[in-house]
Amino acid sequence: MEIESILQYLLPKEIQLYFDFVNIKEDTNNRLLLYLDEKPIKPSEHSDKELVSKGFDEAVHIQDFPIREKAVYFIIRRRKWIDKQTGKVYMTNWNLTANGTSYTKEFAAFLKEIFR
Repeated sequence: MEIESILQYLLPKEIQLYFDFVNIKEDTNNRLLLYLDEKPIKPSEHSDKELVSKGFDEAVHIQDFPIREKAVYFIIRRRKWIDKQTGKVYMTNWNLTANGTSYTKEFAAFLKEIFR
């Protein structure tokens, strides 16, 4: 079984839909870091523009459920799109975290329920 097959059970559905798995590492703080890049899907709200992918924005870190006593972080890079006519930069605004946190929505809901 390849890593992508296993990740379908670990990653939130919206992350699976819009991001590609790039790499996994364990850092010196005993954390699992899963690196994900946004798929080359142009922002739908700008479908009337001629956009070209021009790399990625700075990565964001989103914490998810721990695995085998290791904290898990998704290191996510969103794609930057340049309008060929105006040079303006666009990005899709994915709503991946719970409001006011750096936790996935599911992990934040779990923590909220535990600490009630």
